[in-house]
Amino acid sequence: MAQSARRDGTPGRGAGSSRSHKNSHHQPGGRGVERNRFGKPKAAKPVKQERKPRDSDMLLSNARPARKQHVKKVAFDASANNQGEGIRLQKVLAKAGVASRRHAEVLIDAGRVEVNGKIVAQQGLRVYPDRDVIRVDGVRINVNDENQYFILNKPRGMHSTMSDELGRPCIGDLMSERIASGQRLFHVGRLDADTEGLLILTNDGELANRLMHPKYHVSKTYLATVLGEADNKLIQQLRAGIELDDGIAKADYVQIVDTYQGKSLVRVELHEGRKHIVRRMLKAAGYPVQHLVRTKLHTVSLGDMKPGFYRALNSSELTSLYKAVDM
Repeated sequence: MAQSARRDGTPGRGAGSSRSHKNSHHQPGGRGVERNRFGKPKAAKPVKQERKPRDSDMLLSNARPARKQHVKKVAFDASANNQGEGIRLQKVLAKAGVASRRHAEVLIDAGRVEVNGKIVAQQGLRVYPDRDVIRVDGVRINVNDENQYFILNKPRGMHSTMSDELGRPCIGDLMSERIASGQRLFHVGRLDADTEGLLILTNDGELANRLMHPKYHVSKTYLATVLGEADNKLIQQLRAGIELDDGIAKADYVQIVDTYQGKSLVRVELHEGRKHIVRRMLKAAGYPVQHLVRTKLHTVSLGDMKPGFYRALNSSELTSLYKAVDM
């Protein structure tokens, strides 16, 4: 008995369909040409080729991948340090929040983990978090529990020192609990007493020194309230360079945020760190500063943090600072 017709209108397999099967044309593989309900040959379906798995298809770590990864083609032999000293690498990665221990092993097997500039070639490596540099996908991971990193919104009228012999208000007063617990913190750069805003406090001397070094061009962003209604001429002056008593100073970016009743709000971004440089530049351009706030250092921003408060840097902020100074 003949079977019912297919959905496309062609007869099913049976006595009636065998005739059409005999008259059909065959492809080289012996398969008959399929036809649509109008009797016309169906277009051949494109053959899907299997795609090779990409690195992005693999397990992703919580570390942000670097834009350009220059991983050295050198394998780190785990047998060099697997005799019980140090801490297992996958445990360190898990504690740092990169991945679970099991997934950390997957990252290691994929060749995505470096220790001191060398790819880890096998499981079992033990490391010393206080001195080894560990990277995942080219991004340095903070694994040293002893290092502390804070962002502070320094209030106006407070000095950028951890203590003051004259008894004046200083940022050490705001960090008294940390200092009392035995943490030795120092500030990255300084703000004058009349300037408020972002300061980074840490006990990581290497990072602090690099952030302050002019070689790395770490940007700083300020929001200044000035006397006078600024226009595009001020932008051109600051971008072209202002002659100061210690040389020409240039801004990397200038924006006039607002002008109102004889005053202006101006955003200035630059990477220089000379004393009072923003105040001096604006004064030399004819716009004395009434109020100045540092709002950002590289990608680390104050956000809505109130003056006198502080918080710990998050992992993405810290990773960004590491990358900015080639750590």
